[in-house]
Amino acid sequence: MSFTAETCVAMHVGDRKEQQDRVALFGHPTRPGMMLAVLADGMGGHSGGAMAAEQVLIRARQNFETYAPLHETPEHLLGSVIDEAHTVIKLTRFTSEQDPHSTAVVFLLQQGRAYWAHCGDSRLYHFRGTRTVSRTGDHSLVGELQRKGRLDENGALHHPQRNVLLSCLGSEREPRIDYGREEAPVAGDCFLLCSDGLWAYFSDFELATTLQELAPRAAAERLIALGRERATGGGDNISLAIIKLVGTQASA
Repeated sequence: MSFTAETCVAMHVGDRKEQQDRVALFGHPTRPGMMLAVLADGMGGHSGGAMAAEQVLIRARQNFETYAPLHETPEHLLGSVIDEAHTVIKLTRFTSEQDPHSTAVVFLLQQGRAYWAHCGDSRLYHFRGTRTVSRTGDHSLVGELQRKGRLDENGALHHPQRNVLLSCLGSEREPRIDYGREEAPVAGDCFLLCSDGLWAYFSDFELATTLQELAPRAAAERLIALGRERATGGGDNISLAIIKLVGTQASA
């Protein structure tokens, strides 16, 4: 059995004055069946965050267009997008008065396998039915406290320093990049990339159930509507990308 992918990208400005998130899906120009999804949550003053997030998308598109699987590993592609975007964002600090930074999540579907990399607190979830197969770990203060067992999920959502990042693109330090993969996805698997403007309002089970029950576009609409309702007038930018694998029976 082979797969097709049902996809959707969606955004909402939330209660902010400017949309500084960016999200996109790209098909490879010469290799059918390959797809790259990228999401970035920009930070840094008026337009600075948007500019930083835009650089992540630019690097993702350009590097994917020249990606040659015979000579380059998926991890090399994903890492190069984050590293190169970091360098460009860092350089813009010296040519403007802004202080731009960004998170990044990059997801690759290639030959029936899934690969991803991330830096910051934007997330990738892999759901199978209503079960969370994997979820990226936030490069944030509360994420670190959770990994050390000093903070639970509920405490993390309400911690006064929940927005403090320990790693991002554009900072003085080189970005921390964590990698993940799924070698054997199955029909019905869902992958969700999203910024903290979305995931802060949902449990893993809620996200998984919504993606299981609805097609990607309807799921995105429901999640944004619920997230906006739960933000009660104080919501951040929202961005998300949904990739839902659908089995196709090969003809005899």
